[in-house]
Amino acid sequence: MKILFVTPYLPSPPRFGAQRRLDGLMRGLAAARHEVSLLSFVTDDEYAEHSLQSTKSYSQSVSTVRNDVLGLNVRTKRLMQLRSLISPRSFEYDLCYDSRFQAEIKRQLGGTHYDVVQVEFCHLGIYDYSIRGTQKPLLVLDEHNIEYDIIKRTADAEGSAIRRLYSAVNWRKLRHEERDAWRRFDGVVLTSDRDEALLRKDAPSTPTTVVPNAVDLQHFRTSSVEREPGTLMFFGAMNYHPNIQGVGYFVTEVLPKIAKAVPNVKLRVVGQQPPDSIRALAGPHVEVVGFVDDPRPLLDRSAAMVVPLLIGGGTRFKIVEGMAMSTPIVSTYLGAEGLEVEHERHVLLARDGDALASETIRILKDPALGQRLGAEARLLAEHRYGWEGAVSALENFYSMLGAK
Repeated sequence: MKILFVTPYLPSPPRFGAQRRLDGLMRGLAAARHEVSLLSFVTDDEYAEHSLQSTKSYSQSVSTVRNDVLGLNVRTKRLMQLRSLISPRSFEYDLCYDSRFQAEIKRQLGGTHYDVVQVEFCHLGIYDYSIRGTQKPLLVLDEHNIEYDIIKRTADAEGSAIRRLYSAVNWRKLRHEERDAWRRFDGVVLTSDRDEALLRKDAPSTPTTVVPNAVDLQHFRTSSVEREPGTLMFFGAMNYHPNIQGVGYFVTEVLPKIAKAVPNVKLRVVGQQPPDSIRALAGPHVEVVGFVDDPRPLLDRSAAMVVPLLIGGGTRFKIVEGMAMSTPIVSTYLGAEGLEVEHERHVLLARDGDALASETIRILKDPALGQRLGAEARLLAEHRYGWEGAVSALENFYSMLGAK
């Protein structure tokens, strides 16, 4: 099959969760002898040329359109978000719509016959993918999250009154746009059963399937490195609000309780672009590492991974990658939402701050418990969360929709 992916950024080499999904699916389809091409926005950043060359290594063709809005600093984006409150469209629409990108879509679809056009995120579902003629490609939308649901959860969560006001207005506009995209596409891919159920409430006639976020089981694998007692790790994009909120909550509300029972406890915060609010948390029990090219050595050495998320959607790559490396994991129930993990079997789950502290203390004081959980988690990753299975599920969905 000839497959065109339409993405907001280049997928490779992956530095954060959404890129990991794009990289895994596109590489997997290319390895399965499909002809994979890409149309993507690009920004002028330090990774641009490396990303372009890496993506070209498995793509038939790569076309790009520069979008300077996507690369704006946080302050400018916040001003845009405030101005969007009086707009009939969502902030994400204004961020992603570009007439040059629309023109490039038309050029691509008019010049090459694709069997499938897969659009990543509802934000890029706002474009017109219609073409004249009978050989129309299947249009598939890959929903990494139900986007309006994340914004709605932010509106309902504790935090800045301005952020909650903005989210309360924006999620309703985004829901309208997201629903419209679901109805215009031939099929929609979700990452979890929960997200699929949410979609089916609003668009019951839209064909759907679940293609879980997955992991390279050969790249992320169990190691014999000795774990450092008392060492915790959080990793994820630190320019993403749910991660910022989760880490701030853990450090201020949960970590002091753990430190009373485990005085040598240390949390390593690993991820790109930590804001000043996260860097300010550094201290005797907190190390802000920032971005690393390869998180595996730190995962190997950590006594446990913590996932203290209070808002979010889809499923977390950090958990499936930790599972693949047999790293013991302590998470909120929401943090592990959408994954087929069981409390006390694969991970330890907590409903509030006190439980999160007590479960983390348990795993730090009982290495044998962590070893058992890690071994079971690795088995689950092998059974359910390898890229080979995810790519196969996507291929089956294409065939079900009628792709040749």
